[in-house]
Amino acid sequence: MGASRTLDSMAAQDGPRRNWLAGLLGLVGFSAIAGVLVTITVAPAVALTGVAASSAIGVFDSIPDYFDLEELPQRNEIWAHQDNGYVQVATIFDQNREQVPYTQISPYVVDGLVAAEDRRFFDHGGVDIPGVIRAAIGNLGSGDIESGASTLTMQLVKQTFIQQAYELPTEEERTAAYNEATATTFDRKLKEMKIAISLEKRYTKKEILTAYLNIAYFGSQTYGIEAAAQRYFGIHASELSLPQAAALVAIVQYPELRNLANPDNFQANQERRDYVLDQMLAEGYIDQQQHDEAKAIPVDAAFVANGKIPQQGCRTADIYARWFCDYVVKSVKDFDFLGASAEERQANWAKGGYKLYVTLDMNSQHVAQDSVWYWAPNDYSVAGYDEGSTAVTVEPGTGKVRVMAENKIFDDAFEPENPATDSSVNYNTTYDYGGSTGFQPGSTYKLFTLTQWLIAGHGIYEVINGSEGTIPANQWHDRCTGAGVDTKVVNDSHESGSYTVQAGTWGSVNGVFLRMATKLDLCDINELAAKMGVKTGDGHPLENNPTSVIGTNTISPLSLAQAYATIAAGGKTCDPIIIESWTDPDGNSHPGQTPSCRQVVDPDIAATVASVLVGNTANGTGWLSDPGDGIPMMTKTGTTDGAEQTWVAASTTTNTTIVWVGNASGHQSQYSVYTNGYANNVVRHEIMRSIMTAENARFSGGQFPTPSGKYDTGGKTTVPNVSNLGLTLEQASQILRAVGFEVEYGGQVDSDQPKGTVAMQDPAGDGTAGAGATVKIWESKQNMTVIPNVVGNPVSAAAATLAAANYPTVTVAVSCPAGKQRASGVPASMQPTDPRVSGRTVDAQSPAGGTLQVTGAALTLSATLDGGDPTQCVPVPGPTPSS
Repeated sequence: MGASRTLDSMAAQDGPRRNWLAGLLGLVGFSAIAGVLVTITVAPAVALTGVAASSAIGVFDSIPDYFDLEELPQRNEIWAHQDNGYVQVATIFDQNREQVPYTQISPYVVDGLVAAEDRRFFDHGGVDIPGVIRAAIGNLGSGDIESGASTLTMQLVKQTFIQQAYELPTEEERTAAYNEATATTFDRKLKEMKIAISLEKRYTKKEILTAYLNIAYFGSQTYGIEAAAQRYFGIHASELSLPQAAALVAIVQYPELRNLANPDNFQANQERRDYVLDQMLAEGYIDQQQHDEAKAIPVDAAFVANGKIPQQGCRTADIYARWFCDYVVKSVKDFDFLGASAEERQANWAKGGYKLYVTLDMNSQHVAQDSVWYWAPNDYSVAGYDEGSTAVTVEPGTGKVRVMAENKIFDDAFEPENPATDSSVNYNTTYDYGGSTGFQPGSTYKLFTLTQWLIAGHGIYEVINGSEGTIPANQWHDRCTGAGVDTKVVNDSHESGSYTVQAGTWGSVNGVFLRMATKLDLCDINELAAKMGVKTGDGHPLENNPTSVIGTNTISPLSLAQAYATIAAGGKTCDPIIIESWTDPDGNSHPGQTPSCRQVVDPDIAATVASVLVGNTANGTGWLSDPGDGIPMMTKTGTTDGAEQTWVAASTTTNTTIVWVGNASGHQSQYSVYTNGYANNVVRHEIMRSIMTAENARFSGGQFPTPSGKYDTGGKTTVPNVSNLGLTLEQASQILRAVGFEVEYGGQVDSDQPKGTVAMQDPAGDGTAGAGATVKIWESKQNMTVIPNVVGNPVSAAAATLAAANYPTVTVAVSCPAGKQRASGVPASMQPTDPRVSGRTVDAQSPAGGTLQVTGAALTLSATLDGGDPTQCVPVPGPTPSS
């Protein structure tokens, strides 16, 4: 709590011990008398400048006497979920301080401070008159202002001005204010005296002592008696023993020369500590035995062996929480509960005293971080390849960030302890939150084409050509840039043929999604991605180009998690939030960040997309990530060109997780490197499965909403029949496009139709297909004719008829009547001119007469040999008689 609050809370305590004269002077115009004393104190300056005593009094009276003991900077703490409660994971501060009330300070500290620094503290009214007279004599003797007889109250004033200097916004302002607060000048001493008198009127002695001990600097970035007791002795200020208390009092005048963090200071501290003990004995605060026993204890390494070095900053936080801690610190500018502007929020955070209870779930975080470290070692040694990996989880419907893991060890020191394994770049976040410039997400980005497909009125069972090839520039639509380029379609496994949109999603077929995108607007797809939360790592807008729909923008994993959580939350996107609740410096508890959510996708469309992605877990590329616990889970994978980056997105109704494994730098294929016996393109699934197993056990999950079926087909339309009607390719295309279909040319096909006309189409004419589906048409080669029917004709005549019809290649398959078989040496197939069959009757033909066949194709006739000719047919042998 702040110093002023500490003082207010002590107002009801016993009043101060104060000399009656000092109190009377404070009531009847102490400033005038004190002004004369001040003039005496600074007599050398008066003599040198000619300032009269009356002028000094005038200067004294012109100094404002209203002075508040302000709140002092304290430590901030970050607490995360663990089991059924919270655990502290980080301490953040500009000044290591924890303010305590008078009742929580060892009496030895108070007595030692008064005895050594201001033995008449309880008798004066802020200015020690005997001390001023003694200082004046000294100043007259030296001809300079060498002593100002500073009381503890005056020192408190000085320390407060120094503290205010530290809090100014610029280095220039801080330096100027510090120099003013510490200058050995006439004006500064007057100000301290006047304000000290004012403080003595407003606050009790106990309050002033408490404020002093909370503001005092004890060296080694340690402020206040409580932090000093913990830093040097590992105990609370209330527990300090006599020698420990005296050693801390010994520090306050020269903290850099007497603090106990540096063994070189031990001797100087002991000498001053012993002086403090001597003064405590002289003033009657301790007896001789206490004095001697305390002095007998040396100030050495054993004396401070239990001290606790403060764990300041995210680099010393719980190792599992460091990346999240850094994200919290980088997000202070967004915490509206800290102030109305980013500048005010940063200033209040620097002031400290806050406890932030964050959304990080340490149970899940331990699993995620251990899995990332195991499957993506931060010291992976392949020349030119810096392996990176992240895992981040958000809660659908709120945006709470529950997991934030990375394979590197967080260290934001100017020179990290281990540059090979440590980093301060948070790969999960965008650049302005300490992240990188992002990574290509590959096919995980297909989510947005799929969703926009349904928004445009299409369906998941529409059939799309997924084959490789080239999509001409004029087939792309982009209202933002108007640009289109010829785009080569390359499938990971060189898939070909047509797919339903659902099947194309399960197979992650590039050709399907690129051709889906030609029926949409590229600008709409990327605008939808942005609405669902996607951000590029460097903060630039998402780029529109044909290949962007299969994941060529460089984005942050956290933003991709927000987008997938949008589908899991029924189309409602929620900005990431990280504060569950917070406690102010007074100890009052407040609710945390309110979810900031917007409905950006129709709930029925979101349900339809979710059903496709749940199917991908069972039937598609996401099956390796399935924990197998029966909880429905959406999945989508992504692999970039050359397998440089690999991703998997997964979500239940309670948790959405993104895992990335790939090149933080370099161009290494994940197919070619291995970790723990697995190719690196597979380890993303190992990480995801372990995380989802833990999260499902902790948070469970339910069924996704059932889609209405409205977006199954997008509305079926009858496909016009344009084949075998003598229509040219252009004529057929016009007919199909007139009713909303796209047209794709399939090449030439065998047909008897006139050359150049449409001979075949898919889907077939008079069938139905989803609105806007692609119909593929083929051009006739005009190379087929109807085969004459020659069954029943003599073989020789039949062959002549077929030859006349341009089927000159004919063979005859022969057989014998029932009960007989071909004689030895008689072949199963003969030429039509063979005398053994030339006159026989044709029993059958293949292909059958009346069917279309490519002109000149080989045909087969069937005929029966002469059963009575023993050179052609012989009886089938009967069973061998038994003996």
